[in-house]
Amino acid sequence: MKAVVTLGNSKVALKSDVPVPEPGPGQILVKVIAATQNPPDCESCVNVTTGLVIGLDYAGIVVDIGPDVPTGQRYVGERVAGFINGGKTKEWTGTFAEYCLAEAHLVLNLPDSMSFEDASSLGLAGFTACQLLWLNHRALPTPDAPTQKPFPLLVWGGASSVGQYAIQLAKLSGLTVITTTSPKNLDLVKSLAADAAFDYRDPGVISKIKQFTGDELSEAVDCISTKDTIVQVEQSLGKNGGHIATIMPVSVTRPDVTCEFMPVYTLLGRVIDFGPAYQYPVIPKHVHAGERFGKMMSELLTAGKLRANPVKIVPNGLADAQQFEYHEQGKLSAEKTVYRISDTP
Repeated sequence: MKAVVTLGNSKVALKSDVPVPEPGPGQILVKVIAATQNPPDCESCVNVTTGLVIGLDYAGIVVDIGPDVPTGQRYVGERVAGFINGGKTKEWTGTFAEYCLAEAHLVLNLPDSMSFEDASSLGLAGFTACQLLWLNHRALPTPDAPTQKPFPLLVWGGASSVGQYAIQLAKLSGLTVITTTSPKNLDLVKSLAADAAFDYRDPGVISKIKQFTGDELSEAVDCISTKDTIVQVEQSLGKNGGHIATIMPVSVTRPDVTCEFMPVYTLLGRVIDFGPAYQYPVIPKHVHAGERFGKMMSELLTAGKLRANPVKIVPNGLADAQQFEYHEQGKLSAEKTVYRISDTP
């Protein structure tokens, strides 16, 4: 098959002689129709191991089912989307390819009305949003059990891929959603049902959030998670402190604020080894949560209640998947780069 693989020298290349992988226990083989680029794909290029297929997000059709997949969980011909840990080990073949392996339990079922191109942005960002909201020690209400007493949640970075899903999922859970974004994306986040949106560059953004929430904000998700954003988020919390879920390991300074990070890859149900700072065993609770998140998002998609990120389809399919200037040069804003596999020369 054609696939984009690491060369071991901080570069990748499109190859046409990569073996089609075979699904192992608990896995499915997916014919990839569209794949989406994510920031971690750029990091995969520095892998010193050669021949690793890169790519995390996929949308496509199930063509084979491995052993130990529960009967009826998946079926050949099913339209699916999701994410994997591509570009790290040969155990996971990446999604910048004609075929990829995926974990059978961590899959989104796609309604016929949804294109593969749109669906290819759902996996990594959608599951990350779910994990931020619900896989922590202060789990929030969910869309299938929304709160009848709305309380505020801050989504810092609402126009980011994760932020767009977090806004929608939190609003469907009955929360009052406050978010930050750049002025050009204010209309986008409001269209996702954010109750209030503020310019993150505004010097008065923190005081405006405090005023809107009556200085009672106690829950936040930081969808950017840098040393600068975490300071802004913790300062936005109310007089009684609170809790922040993050997408990267960052620290807070307020003693009345807790901060929690867990990589989304734990939902895959595989041992995670990204070096000394990122080592996690299989966590059964996270595996079950991932399956639950997938079913919930699938139901919302079918009901037309969950909207995918805006996408930018680039020409030449996998041939263009060798380039990362869209992320590296900051050419993307509130959209995802999508590769249509059939466009590959």
